Amino acid sequence: MALNIVLAILVTSLATYISRFLGVITSNKVKETSKIFRWFNCLAYSTLSALLARIIIFPAGALAEVDYLIRLLVVFICLVIFLISKKNFVYPTVLSALFLYLLSSNF
Repeated sequence: MALNIVLAILVTSLATYISRFLGVITSNKVKETSKIFRWFNCLAYSTLSALLARIIIFPAGALAEVDYLIRLLVVFICLVIFLISKKNFVYPTVLSALFLYLLSSNF
């Protein structure tokens, strides 16, 4: 059992570091304004937004106990904070946990 865990860690680490190494080698040849770069950028953002939507709409674990409207309200408030704070990610990230706790707790 322990050998399987060590083997799994080695294989996943190897896959991660090989892809990063290849990325470093090929990064000089990729232009940020190229169509393929913009496509990968769009793909990354769409994947992230799909994951966030899934977490908000179909949550698992402790977040599933929070009412749907409260989750949407926290997202809306944090989006406004994000825009007001000149697109700073720190404030809405920290405040989202605080707002979620305050709005979902039963004082």
